[in-house]
Amino acid sequence: MECIIVPICQMPTLLADIQNLLSDLIARYSSRVDYLMIRLEEAEGTDIVLRGDKVETLSEGISVGGHIRAIYKGGWGFSSFNRLTTIEDRIQEAIAAARMVGDEETTLAAIKPVQAVCRVPLTGTDPCKIPLSQKKELCDRYTELLKCVDRRITTTSVRYGDCSQRVIIATSEGTLIEQSWVDMEMRFAATARNGDTVQTGRETTGSRKAFEDLIGLDEQVKSAAQRAVAALSLPSVKGNTYTVVIDPILTGLFVHEAFGHLSEADMAYENPDLLEVMTIGRRFGCKELQIFDGAAPQGHRGSYFYDDEGTPATTTQLIQDGVLVGRLHSRETAGKLAEAPTGNARCLNYHHAPIVRMTNTWIERGNTPVADLFSDIKEGVYARNWLGGMTNGEMFTFSAGEAWMIRNGKIAEPVKDVTLSGNVFQTLADIEAIGDDFYWDESGGCGKGGQNGLPVGCGGPSLRIRDVVVGGEVGEM
Repeated sequence: MECIIVPICQMPTLLADIQNLLSDLIARYSSRVDYLMIRLEEAEGTDIVLRGDKVETLSEGISVGGHIRAIYKGGWGFSSFNRLTTIEDRIQEAIAAARMVGDEETTLAAIKPVQAVCRVPLTGTDPCKIPLSQKKELCDRYTELLKCVDRRITTTSVRYGDCSQRVIIATSEGTLIEQSWVDMEMRFAATARNGDTVQTGRETTGSRKAFEDLIGLDEQVKSAAQRAVAALSLPSVKGNTYTVVIDPILTGLFVHEAFGHLSEADMAYENPDLLEVMTIGRRFGCKELQIFDGAAPQGHRGSYFYDDEGTPATTTQLIQDGVLVGRLHSRETAGKLAEAPTGNARCLNYHHAPIVRMTNTWIERGNTPVADLFSDIKEGVYARNWLGGMTNGEMFTFSAGEAWMIRNGKIAEPVKDVTLSGNVFQTLADIEAIGDDFYWDESGGCGKGGQNGLPVGCGGPSLRIRDVVVGGEVGEM
């Protein structure tokens, strides 16, 4: 990806037109607070939801708005708006709120002010150039594929969404950034019924690169329905503690949900007990274990140039050789913990203030051939893909999309109702081997603090983990 750093006078028309307004407002009001930021946003998107033959949602929309963030003596004020004519009133509101609650020292990690125009590049067709009718036809096609797999498919769901966002950030420190990107996602689900037995299969995909990435998913779509039908006649797994092998998709889900959120510094800063647990330098796993998060890697759904505070995107190593070496920060958490900002302050849209969020989170590939992960397992479970799950602090429960028993080092009979539960720190310590494969899952939509569906990427290799509690049922995430 390329980010163009240019003088203000050479920026595109939209930014040039509002630059004088933003500069004037910041100059007029910044002396009343320790820090002032204006974020403007223009978004255009499509939403389609089909349930069976019924069109539940079919819409295109454009939204324009912004928010103001001000901090004074450690107290934040926030105000959002969708009419530019009210921006001065909203600035005054944010400043008044900050001055009302501030009663300590403002601590923001320093960053270098920058002026930049950045566009996350597409490798193919912009979905904004595709007619709504063509997007609807694609959803209809996938609906028919789900329905035609088997007569026992009773319910189908196809969701399509795309969004093109352009964001302008101006701060009292001199930063002025225009950044834009496009994001796309599709979700598929099929429910099969045989008497009182009901099973569901799901698939999800996403992209920030091209509309073509959503075309030609026939086999992936049909696999959701095929798994639902196959599960009708499968035996349930016998609940027990097993050595488990999980595929890269489940690894990505695990590292994001179970470990990644605990690496977000606002979680640790606000919870002294968690901060003690997440002590830099503490060992959590084997020497082969490497965990990263970062928006700097190109081509993923969590990739960008600058976060929503204007901090440059980075790649942050969280665990190195099994030892905790880093965490994810906003400028405030980095300042309060005396650590470097990592570019992880993100907001879903202008209605929300940026909070510490993951971007692309992954476990690095290991050295063990995948076939060797199964060797010497007398009785275990092989789990692939995900169906649902939940996390609660250090504890997690995930359900697998499909699973098989492992017997005498070989993949044996398929089973259903496979859930994997445990404590994330113990589970990291129980990783016995890390596969030499790797897969990026671009299907993620992360939720936190009421900001649900923020695009993220997850990745990893297959893992072999001992002493995993297996069994039970779990609801949809």
